[in-house]
Amino acid sequence: MSSTASITGPSPTRARDPLLAEVRRGVRVLDLGRRLYTGMPQSPNHPAYWHTLPRRHGDRIRADGGSAANDMLVMGTHVGTHIDALAHVSHDGKLHGGADARAAVRGGVYPDHGVHTIAPMVCRGVLLDVPAALGTEVCEPGYEITVADLEATERLQGTPVGRGDVVLVRSGWGRRFDAPDRDTYIGHDSGVPGVGEAGAQWLAARGVHAAGADTIAFERLAPGAGHATLPAHRVLLVEAGIYIIETLDLEEIAAERVHEFTFVLSPLPLFGATGSPVRPLAVTGTPAEGEDHG
Repeated sequence: MSSTASITGPSPTRARDPLLAEVRRGVRVLDLGRRLYTGMPQSPNHPAYWHTLPRRHGDRIRADGGSAANDMLVMGTHVGTHIDALAHVSHDGKLHGGADARAAVRGGVYPDHGVHTIAPMVCRGVLLDVPAALGTEVCEPGYEITVADLEATERLQGTPVGRGDVVLVRSGWGRRFDAPDRDTYIGHDSGVPGVGEAGAQWLAARGVHAAGADTIAFERLAPGAGHATLPAHRVLLVEAGIYIIETLDLEEIAAERVHEFTFVLSPLPLFGATGSPVRPLAVTGTPAEGEDHG
């Protein structure tokens, strides 16, 4: 072939994919995940996050002067911002679809209900900013977010929840995540706001793909009760097969009044695990100058 022969085909600078073209024009990414650090607030029911550096720079130096550091992590899969797989919760001995919860474990893993079965998500996301709709900054400790609250929020925002959406319910509790006393966010004694059984049934009836919240347990916790009963988990995970995302950071997206967006999430493919750490993203187009984000 002659060195002067022309190369045929599309110009390498032309976007072939409409989505890529939009990305190249500019998008805004809002990070919905919490920073992971040793000692952060978490559910007492799961192994804590712990990080160390087995090798630091200078411990070993190569002949050319180079050096590398490395890490070791120990953590539960339900610590920090994370997603619950269908293997996480059973009721009356059954997992989603009626599978026997004891028999579902094979070789120490859940091959049919584990987090590896959750496909990466790129879909419509909806933020339901409940305290904003209620005219407050944060829901009261132990407050149950009602169906009326959810419906009023979607109506005021103009963001109706549809089938296949990922719905993120903000209670405002997330602003306590970095409180000096980690128990403030955990909220065992005070109680924690969130949806209850009725709210979970409302989400399931809308056919959402996943539901998330800015609290550890997603759902409402009564003062002093902790995780004694979790009816919303039963409704969503066991009965409806809807994934749950917990410990989200929804403060920035709420402050920006971004209520509808492209939601991106991909769990780690931990074979047979009951959950996975995640770093969810809300992606929007870059608004024109003066345009309202909401």
